[in-house]
Amino acid sequence: MDILYLLIPLSLVFVAVIALVFLWAVKSGQFEDMEGPAHRILMDDDSPVVGPADIQSPKKTDNAPD
Repeated sequence: MDILYLLIPLSLVFVAVIALVFLWAVKSGQFEDMEGPAHRILMDDDSPVVGPADIQSPKKTDNAPD
């Protein structure tokens, strides 16, 4: 019975610490985008990114007709 005098306050402190960690995670935005990573894994990233330097007039090659 004497152990309850230790375990009850200890469990209340443990619950308070868990609640503080959870509230910190919510405030810092840890749960903002839950679907983004799941959708990102399905996207195809194999295509090259076209930047402004890549958009130029077509270059002539040796085997292209004039």
